[in-house]
Amino acid sequence: CLTAIESSKTHFSVELSQKTQNSVALENYKDLVHIEPALKADASLDGHFVQGHIDAIGVIEKIIHNANQVDFFISASKETLLLCVEQGSIAIDGVSLTLSKVEEKGFWLTIIPYTLENTLFKTYKLKRRVNIETDMLVRSVASILKKTKGFEKNFSWNDADSLTLGY
Repeated sequence: CLTAIESSKTHFSVELSQKTQNSVALENYKDLVHIEPALKADASLDGHFVQGHIDAIGVIEKIIHNANQVDFFISASKETLLLCVEQGSIAIDGVSLTLSKVEEKGFWLTIIPYTLENTLFKTYKLKRRVNIETDMLVRSVASILKKTKGFEKNFSWNDADSLTLGY
């Protein structure tokens, strides 16, 4: 998540902390970027929450053009893939998308023509590094579970229900 410190009709400027500079694919910020205005408190919530936080960097390994879609395979770290759920949400370079399939080395995204034409995905090439933001709800649950004593050995579906239902 970045804050514009200066803006005009043709450009904007941001300041990056050292941590941010070390964790994003900076080479992609030479020209165009995806920008979305902040959600207003009274706005409709349609889709998933994208905070603008970069969790990891992935690499586009495959691009397959089909009749009414383009499929992208993005490689990612094991830690990132643990936070990826098929048919769940993910943001790539700030674009909210649905994970088509999660595999051992990465995940697939299916991009429909509208999304392709209205985002920078139409310009993406093989080996491009992309910024990944995993779903904040999945991240939050994973964080809580990591802190739960004995989780790896003793966690049951009843425990999962209790956690998600808040009792």
